[in-house]
Amino acid sequence: MTPRISVIMGIYNCAPTLAEALDSLLAQTYQDFKVIMCDDGSTDATVEVAQCYVERFPGKFILLRNPRNMGLNYTLNHCLEYVDTEYVARMDGDDISMPTRFEKEIGFLDSNHDVAIVSTPMVYFDETGDFRIGSGGDRYPAAKDFVKGTPFCHAPCMVRAEAYKAVGGYSVNPRLLRVEDYHLWFKMYAKGYRGYVLPEPLYKMRDDRNAVIRRTWRNRINEYHVRRVGYAMLSIPWYKRFWMFRPLVVGLLPVCLYQYLHRKR
Repeated sequence: MTPRISVIMGIYNCAPTLAEALDSLLAQTYQDFKVIMCDDGSTDATVEVAQCYVERFPGKFILLRNPRNMGLNYTLNHCLEYVDTEYVARMDGDDISMPTRFEKEIGFLDSNHDVAIVSTPMVYFDETGDFRIGSGGDRYPAAKDFVKGTPFCHAPCMVRAEAYKAVGGYSVNPRLLRVEDYHLWFKMYAKGYRGYVLPEPLYKMRDDRNAVIRRTWRNRINEYHVRRVGYAMLSIPWYKRFWMFRPLVVGLLPVCLYQYLHRKR
């Protein structure tokens, strides 16, 4: 019997945290899912950790491998090639899904057929513990909500597979790396799909020093590019388009100041 949810995971050099992430999936109160992992050229023991779960839980976990490091957008599309389920959920190899995440997300989508995307706020944590809970729950984002940033957290999302197919999955372009999800939502909304953000945080995102280091100037330029293209896709009024420059301004902040504001936000 085909599961109802495919969980797609791009995994890369996350050996120390991957088991905790996968165990959080095994602890879900809703278990009618399979996990499609794709290793993106890891140089640590990520593949070995993932292979252990494939062997321990045959059919529950699938492991794919890219020939070399290709980026998250390419990697997630590789996973999508193996999706044959009604829903697609995301998960990262260094995060934690809370036990009722899938139960509540699929319950909402089953009851709201006009919604294609459901996500939740996130709890941010590092080596010292939880330090912030994201906002934005219990609402239906409109086009105007894309102006200041992505209205959906990517990693906690669950999406109807038909919506992924309608937009051709993630766009593979170096200018979209680290912002492939923002671009994906622009594409889905331009096609008429809509989403909802549940009020309860159901996902924990590891946001430690390594995560901050990954927010490079190149990533800021990519976000500027996605905003510029996406605003046009959703016909955002010209007088609101100055927000496209926000990631460039943030990228100029000293790292210590950025970290302080990020934790206090």
